[in-house]
Amino acid sequence: MKKPESLRHKLRRQWQNGKLREQRLLDHKVWPLRLPIGKPSPAQINNEISAVRKHIELWRNVTTGAIDWQLVNYRSTAEAVQLPLNWVLHSTDEWIDAMANETIRQEYLLLSTILAGTDPLFHPLLIRQRQQLLSRGVEETIKACEVVLLLEPGCAEGKPLRTLSIAGCDSKFFERNRTLVGKLLELRFGQQVIEQGLEHFLGALDESEHWLLVAPLEVGLLPFKQQRVRSSELGQTPLPGSHLLIVENERSLYQLPSLPNTIAILGAGLNLSWMQAAWIRNKNIAYWGDIDTWGLSMLATARSYQPTLTPVLMDEQTFEYCNKEKAVAEPVTAGESIPSKLIEQEKALYLRLCRSEKGRLEQEFLPDDLVQNEIACWHSLA
Repeated sequence: MKKPESLRHKLRRQWQNGKLREQRLLDHKVWPLRLPIGKPSPAQINNEISAVRKHIELWRNVTTGAIDWQLVNYRSTAEAVQLPLNWVLHSTDEWIDAMANETIRQEYLLLSTILAGTDPLFHPLLIRQRQQLLSRGVEETIKACEVVLLLEPGCAEGKPLRTLSIAGCDSKFFERNRTLVGKLLELRFGQQVIEQGLEHFLGALDESEHWLLVAPLEVGLLPFKQQRVRSSELGQTPLPGSHLLIVENERSLYQLPSLPNTIAILGAGLNLSWMQAAWIRNKNIAYWGDIDTWGLSMLATARSYQPTLTPVLMDEQTFEYCNKEKAVAEPVTAGESIPSKLIEQEKALYLRLCRSEKGRLEQEFLPDDLVQNEIACWHSLA
């Protein structure tokens, strides 16, 4: 026999479940909701009749929704006993009332205001991320949705994001709402928003001033051994040599072999939009990153800019060779959605890494001789 407060507590827990919350707020087919109350056992009727009467009285006092009362026969009673067997809720409003929690009621009212002022396309995301929205505020969230509906690929025309005056947003708007804007844009335009990065997708000036490490792998190819260059300049400045090795992490510099006519660019991480530069197309390009979901996602992004590049040391064979001693858990994966630019073998590896307890093999932990041999092999065949 479940008491009203026990089921109220269950309903409150369900409110915290993003998937259930989305379903009950958006899908009218889930209603009515029937919550089993249960009925007393014959032993309880015989030995705890006062507790049973109190249980019945508690449910008679419930005014939200409807109680499914049914006559139940027991051998020990002269007549059938009318018992509450189900609590039936017919709508979201009744669900909120049934929880009897003022904090949840206020969240629901604010969320309802946001949903009423935004495009239905965004509603599932907004409902799932209610905590972030509540901290941001109703007006700011509605404004973000309004702005995203007006944005188009390349619309910034080379200007910084802070200069875009759309739907009355201020100069700090994109700084405050960058993550939300990116997720909302992804709902409109798909994975390409993440793959390209917000600035590149909108055609905005990238003000992040990301610096990359440029290192010639042949003495004399450049007038320096190492130099940091802004990614925006690198995209406009052709480098000499016939081969270009792009490396995710700077720390792997000292694993690289000496190679003729080759320049390494290290530390790009997620900032790969400079790879669109026309001068890069004339190079023999290799990409080397961590074997984890983020590394493969970056490989997919790099391939979207330079389809003919060669990935090195980012395959299942390399992972198998080193994972028993060197692999660690990936704290946060890039998601279960497989990047579209991966080839079939890489997609299979991506899924394996997603499902593995130790699905991260960092490139600087690979044996130096393996790294040098594989990169030298690429160079000789390119």
